[in-house]
Amino acid sequence: MHTPVVAHLSWAQQTREMIVRDAERRPIEPGALAPAAIATLFVDRQAMDAPAVAIPRPEVQVVARFGPAARGGLDIHAMGVRERVHRKRLRSGQWSVTARLRLGTHQAVLGAPASQLTGRIVPLDELWGDVATRRLVNRLGEARAALDAAAILESAIAERVAVKRPDRTPLPLITEAAARLASAGVGAVAADLSVSERHLRRLFREAVGVGPKTFARLSRFGRAVAAARRSARANWAGIATDVGYYDQAHLIADFRAIAGATPQALLAELRTALSLGC
Repeated sequence: MHTPVVAHLSWAQQTREMIVRDAERRPIEPGALAPAAIATLFVDRQAMDAPAVAIPRPEVQVVARFGPAARGGLDIHAMGVRERVHRKRLRSGQWSVTARLRLGTHQAVLGAPASQLTGRIVPLDELWGDVATRRLVNRLGEARAALDAAAILESAIAERVAVKRPDRTPLPLITEAAARLASAGVGAVAADLSVSERHLRRLFREAVGVGPKTFARLSRFGRAVAAARRSARANWAGIATDVGYYDQAHLIADFRAIAGATPQALLAELRTALSLGC
């Protein structure tokens, strides 16, 4: 029977200093340890009970959580790609360190392709085993501030990459395809890169966890949300054109399908909730 690895720490004692000093979302520049594996690294914290909205991104993440929602005060999970907005309520005192992994590093970091994680939240010990996970949990349990915890998680990921063989996915091709999908369809991108659409779909499922069409859709949705949040008064027709929708109706349909809300309703929701994934 599988037994989850937990810290059994006093979360209030372990996180007091961080809660006092840090903002709700704090981006941290990845250091020299794991630049090839980590795309972004950041800390979230919650000073009071409040709602949170997780915007889906076509990325795999490793998340270490501290606080009352975490089993034993500290737990670590790998999160695959989600295709819908996820809403939850965060409790006061909760904080987390998140590492978003670069394409093509999932096998080395987690021991599994991105396709096996799609739509799932997997305890890290199911991927790393009890010994390696417990070692990381113990190290994180000694962290006294956010930067310490972020450096520990980064170091652990770097160690995995150093001893594991890289994914067999042709990373330059995937990276180039991902960039081109912002302004072109799957068929055109495949033709430009001299591969079949079927081959491109297979590569994306392995490296990202979803096909290129879904990757493009989630990326476009994320760009639209980010553009709307930067504007004092969102011009949805202009945003639709700028980020790659056919028109405003196309944007509205995507928001309803992905977020279950109109663009304006989601934007209002994000003004009062902690935004995860933005």
